Amino acid sequence: MGLRVAIDVRRIGDFGIGTHIRNLVHSLDRLERENHYLLVTNEPAAPALAALGENFERVHFNPPGHSLARRAAFAWFLRRLRADVYHVPLNTVPLAMPRPYIVTVHDMSSLIYPERRARGMHLWRYERGLRRANRVIAVSEATRRDLEDVLGIPSDRIRVIYNAPDPAFQRAERPVIASAGGDSEARYPPEMEHTLDRYQINFPFLLYAGTIRPQKNIPRMIEAFSIVRQELENNPVYHGLKLIIIGDEISRAPEVRRAVIQSRVEHAVRFLGFVPIDTLRVFYQAASVFVFPSLYEGFGLPPLEAMACGTPVVSSALSSLPEVVGDAAVIVNPENVFDIARGVREALLDETLRCTLVERGFEQVRRFDWLRTATAVVDAYREAAATGR
Repeated sequence: MGLRVAIDVRRIGDFGIGTHIRNLVHSLDRLERENHYLLVTNEPAAPALAALGENFERVHFNPPGHSLARRAAFAWFLRRLRADVYHVPLNTVPLAMPRPYIVTVHDMSSLIYPERRARGMHLWRYERGLRRANRVIAVSEATRRDLEDVLGIPSDRIRVIYNAPDPAFQRAERPVIASAGGDSEARYPPEMEHTLDRYQINFPFLLYAGTIRPQKNIPRMIEAFSIVRQELENNPVYHGLKLIIIGDEISRAPEVRRAVIQSRVEHAVRFLGFVPIDTLRVFYQAASVFVFPSLYEGFGLPPLEAMACGTPVVSSALSSLPEVVGDAAVIVNPENVFDIARGVREALLDETLRCTLVERGFEQVRRFDWLRTATAVVDAYREAAATGR
């Protein structure tokens, strides 16, 4: 007999967590028809939830009022659904959350990273929501260790279930780089040319994609970029190297702006904010190297997305990232600007290494699959439901 499963999908349109929710739901749809899924959304139309099977039901929740009142109302709304298990796909658990429930933990930076450390009521709610959960899904072994070490969550209640790249990031032809007469050019397919022209971006460039927060280590990446750019100013291919940063608006990160000015690379660094997924795929494909020197990641999808697009990756050696990138990236010490620069330089100039990274990247991406993820999540639903209320 199938379960009645309620999933909070209200953040399905967000960057990052929205990708997770969307791919999980559509993979559950491909996987099975036994369970009945109640998808709780605040958008009556919810185009991302279109064309799902008959065992998927959209349930609209969007009451007026301030955030505290909405959180309280949401818990009681869920109770009326009378589900066998409830799934909160990120750690914002209402105080009166009905049980049994599952929480997916993508990131514990608000408990671990000093600049974002939760305090007061937020910290209490965070910890309480996880400790009451019947099962906690950790998106990496590193996150599992953090749950055990920081919050003391019993290991038998934690399930490690990896994320996977969005299928939109698929293996595609890399641009052809030609060098002649001391100059270089990239030949892109027409649709890529159109997108890059629209943003006035041309070859060659390094790419970072993700949020801009202190643990993302963007200032050191900019300093490392400045070093590499100076070293390659006479290189026939990589002179005029640029850095493209896709993520939050720069106005939210004054320390990043200072790093650009102090490194004297204002003319060579572009901040594009968030872009549509099809546009992001083009930037991944066109980038010379993807750089991800993060100090902390719950999982770290962007390096896998870049690998899926055939782009060499330079990655941090910390947190979950060694799990995610395996031997398919140049690994650097993210706290050392010169080591980041070393990794970028090697990934740019060593053609044999570049080819190896691309092929290993495709192999690494195949280790992460949304159908495998969905299968493991369904198993967690059954386990949580079996624990009773």
